[in-house]
Amino acid sequence: MCGIVGFFTKNPEFESRLGEHLSSMLIEMSDRGPDSAGVAIYRDPAPKESVKLALFSADDAFPWKPLAKEMTKSLGHKADVEVRASHAIIVVHGDLDGVRAWLGEHHPELRVMSAGSTIEIYKEKGLPKDVVRRFALREITGTHALGHTRMATESAVTTQHSHPFSTGLDLCLVHNGSLSNHNRLRRRLERDGVEFQTDNDTEVAAGYLTWRLRQGASLDEALEAAIRDLDGFYTFAIGTKNGFAVLRDPIACKHAVLAETDDWVAMATEYRSIATLPGADKARIWEPVPARIYSWGRA
Repeated sequence: MCGIVGFFTKNPEFESRLGEHLSSMLIEMSDRGPDSAGVAIYRDPAPKESVKLALFSADDAFPWKPLAKEMTKSLGHKADVEVRASHAIIVVHGDLDGVRAWLGEHHPELRVMSAGSTIEIYKEKGLPKDVVRRFALREITGTHALGHTRMATESAVTTQHSHPFSTGLDLCLVHNGSLSNHNRLRRRLERDGVEFQTDNDTEVAAGYLTWRLRQGASLDEALEAAIRDLDGFYTFAIGTKNGFAVLRDPIACKHAVLAETDDWVAMATEYRSIATLPGADKARIWEPVPARIYSWGRA
């Protein structure tokens, strides 16, 4: 049992309070996931020909600012860093493969949580209210975001096993449920070059979407294929650079509710999370149909 939340702003006035709204929704899902919590927030696009990475260190005293200076000197371009507890957002000119290779060679102790131009992932063990406070999530602005509260059922309780999982540029996935064929699917994806950092089944679902997108599929096409290839019970929320999507499996035994107003779109495992939002009492509210893809985005 886990809890999922998502919030997409249609009215720019809501972007300044994205973190506040997402935090309230996440905390409302605490009893569905006391083990760990995490969010993916989309904001502040990196400059052209630059990459934004969310990095994690198990050492709370890790010297992030000296790391940025080291990267600037070694890579030949200024690296900017913003630190939030155990995570740091690094923006640096260059291609992702080159920056990841440099990090792997010089700082293999660091873990890349997300990469792209707008995505930032923050996740940790502990109650959602503690994770919200630790990363000062209420003060973060942005266009849209996903969140997850975890009650572990199939893999370890660690920061790395927390959701969201990101395996492609600006792409992330959160999951309520379990997949029964993730080990077989993992082996197939690894043969095709998809890399995994944990033994978590949700990371396999994220990797599957990345694999389909690399083959040229649109997100909707990748999700349609997922309905055929992923075996298990699930509600997925998927974040992209420009929006987010929601998908329930063909049986749809896992809870989900969607709500939309002129100002925002929200999804959650339970309505009480959406009820924290301004205007929720006037929103159009419905339960997503099994095996139907719902998506929102901006051009």
